Amino acid sequence: MQRFRDGSCSRPNVVTVRRAPRNPQRAIVSFSGITVPAALGRSGTTAFKREGDGATPIAAMRLLHGFFRGERVRLPPTALPVKRIAKDMLWCDQPEHPSYNRLVRAPFRPSHEDMLRADGLYDICLVLDWNITSRRRHRGSAIFFHLIKPGYQPTAGCIAVSLPDMKRLLRFMRRGTVVRVL
Repeated sequence: MQRFRDGSCSRPNVVTVRRAPRNPQRAIVSFSGITVPAALGRSGTTAFKREGDGATPIAAMRLLHGFFRGERVRLPPTALPVKRIAKDMLWCDQPEHPSYNRLVRAPFRPSHEDMLRADGLYDICLVLDWNITSRRRHRGSAIFFHLIKPGYQPTAGCIAVSLPDMKRLLRFMRRGTVVRVL
């Protein structure tokens, strides 16, 4: 039996994200018998991810943890570690900064994303291990599994699903679940 970094001994669950045949900005997410539509990056998918390219990386990425807006959503039971988003939570996307692709606290001058978004995209936001445990400058930051914009509009490189679909998926997710983008 293989032991994984998160301490588990069993084989992790795998979420499969397949690009839609006629639209590179859309996908089908399959996991534990559930199949749901999703949005991908505005530039589709890429095997050569770069900061700011708008593409979703073609990769197998482990789920690390998540964030949620407790005043907006009620989470279903999940084994995935999740933390309530605070007003001062930001995500650094400045490649030259030592905190690149890390959670930081306000006030913070370098380029960053606000985790407490008004548009609701991060009401549930799961952190994928893209360029985090093995970090390299300019390889892309903030690759999240989050909620969609109306009409499944493309993301900046993340994977996005509807709130009801996210809640269905969360019941089965845990730290180490692999999200495989094909």
